[in-house]
Amino acid sequence: MSGWLLPGFQHLQNPHPLVVHFPIAFLYGAALLYFLAWMGRSETASWTALWVLGLGALGAGAAVATGYYANDGVMVAESVRAALLDRHRHWMVATSIAAGGLTAWALLARPMPARGRLVFLAGLLAMLAILTTGADFGGRLVYDYNAGGDACGQPIEFTR
Repeated sequence: MSGWLLPGFQHLQNPHPLVVHFPIAFLYGAALLYFLAWMGRSETASWTALWVLGLGALGAGAAVATGYYANDGVMVAESVRAALLDRHRHWMVATSIAAGGLTAWALLARPMPARGRLVFLAGLLAMLAILTTGADFGGRLVYDYNAGGDACGQPIEFTR
């Protein structure tokens, strides 16, 4: 049934591609919501931002876990592994740590820190910079070096 309903699913080497986009969207959304809450002095937006940040941190943890699971199956040259894959992993682990730390801080000072608020907001921006850098390395792996190809390292072809 999955061949008919989700034909691309049978070509996945691992679950990493299924989870990586959620934390990216959630973490960017959380930062946007926190800035809107700060500028508009909205407690409702702050609570929403906290939930979105928490979901982003959980998603980042899942993405890192599935990335470690996928690591050995990524078929790229060792030079590409050193230049891109290792850097991608380091930046995304740093993103996950930053997201976890900011989430913990926001949970302790629910829904947004009053003391050190500007530092918290700057931390969100720094987290997004780290995330963007790591995601760029991941995108290059997929689009420049076909790290998402099939088990033979070849591009997946569509058949009807």
